[in-house]
Amino acid sequence: MKPILEYFRNILICFFLIIQTFGFSQGFDYLPSSTTGQIVKHTYYALSYSATHKQAEWVAYELTKQNLEMGFTKRTDDFRPDPLITSTSAALADYKNSGYDRGHLCPAGDMKLNSVSMTETFYLSNMSPMKPEFNRGIWEQLEEQVRTWAKENGNIFVVTGGILNYSSGTIGDGKITVPKYFYKIILDYDEPGIKAIALILPNEKDTKQLSKYAVTIDSVEALTGIDFFPALPDSLENALESKIDLSKWSFITSSDSTADSPPNQCKGVTIEGLRCKITTSNANGYCDKHQSQIGKVDMSKEQKNRLVVAVQCSSMTQDGDRCKRKTYSPNGKCWQHGGD
Repeated sequence: MKPILEYFRNILICFFLIIQTFGFSQGFDYLPSSTTGQIVKHTYYALSYSATHKQAEWVAYELTKQNLEMGFTKRTDDFRPDPLITSTSAALADYKNSGYDRGHLCPAGDMKLNSVSMTETFYLSNMSPMKPEFNRGIWEQLEEQVRTWAKENGNIFVVTGGILNYSSGTIGDGKITVPKYFYKIILDYDEPGIKAIALILPNEKDTKQLSKYAVTIDSVEALTGIDFFPALPDSLENALESKIDLSKWSFITSSDSTADSPPNQCKGVTIEGLRCKITTSNANGYCDKHQSQIGKVDMSKEQKNRLVVAVQCSSMTQDGDRCKRKTYSPNGKCWQHGGD
């Protein structure tokens, strides 16, 4: 009797795996917009590839409780170029002796379902240069947190990438961009509790609680130029992307995390050209209103050669009008137009 039961069990597993080869959700197009025009679809995840930066600007996939519970495939560690990338690509030699890890955007730990899902995560198009203490520290904690959310919610959509316009230089002969920051956006699209959350983490060692890195999706869009969930109804998209609601997400408390630091004055600049006076506990030092200024302006640093009186920004907006922001920057431009 046992051999017969085992036989039918194997048939069911094979049938399930065949279904899973479709990989992408058939009911909702969760892919973000692409600023590069080069979207690559693998079996279990998709990416938008940037030939300029030699890596993906985003990687997107659906993560389900069922796939996680059925996945036992071991890491393959077969790092290699992506055969579907037709433009210039990173090479293994670019990472060698660089001091940076080949950091996964779509984690191998999310793709243990079968050998195909696992091996596809080791394409270099799914890698970005990460500091070892970041990749093996708080970034790994965030990956585990996302898997916990998938198990709690049944299925979620995950979008991950580096903020490529803000870099710490490049590595290798291929000049692979090293992002200063990485983002991760999660969407739970199941009724009645539709919700979303975004986080931005600096590419460095840190021990703050993950909840301190939460930002609005709108702020990530402002930094990257990507529209993350264009298929959502506009009213729902606006509601989800403009707010931070941590009450809808459980966070794992790490024993390595330091105690919460007291609120500090926001590092951002107001429309009048002055430092924002709002106090914030956000790990990046910017209040919720000024998340779009991450990497662009830091009013906490000493501002040298500042103008004595604020002047109107001399730059023109996209509509052809003169910018209305005030600035103390020596070049007469606000933070968004190249001032400090």
